[in-house]
Amino acid sequence: MPYTHNRLFENANMAEIEERTRRSLAEAGFGVLTEIDVKATMKAKIDVDLQAYRILGACNPTMAHRAIELEPRIGAMLPCNVILREVENGIEVSAIDPVASMLATENDDLTRLAIEVRDLLVHAIDEV
Repeated sequence: MPYTHNRLFENANMAEIEERTRRSLAEAGFGVLTEIDVKATMKAKIDVDLQAYRILGACNPTMAHRAIELEPRIGAMLPCNVILREVENGIEVSAIDPVASMLATENDDLTRLAIEVRDLLVHAIDEV
């Protein structure tokens, strides 16, 4: 898997897909801790017009707690980002592959935990 798991929803609107994504993440045990409206931010900060683009910072508290116990500084790599972006033919949803980022820690226990988190995220995105 590349550094993200992606799904395209053809002829969909952002509001509907965002609602479905949030619901699916919640069902997989993730809460959304942060959210960034990249389109609005870029317009306000540098007067650039973008297609709709949102970043949801998703966190599964149980998994995050386990990760912090294994590596106290891992918070620098949390939460797991999920993006929703308007593309030519619909809305694309992409979730980070936590294994890709956790490899930098060189902690095998953390990598195994990241595999569990990846499986949860992939399932959540596939269920949107």
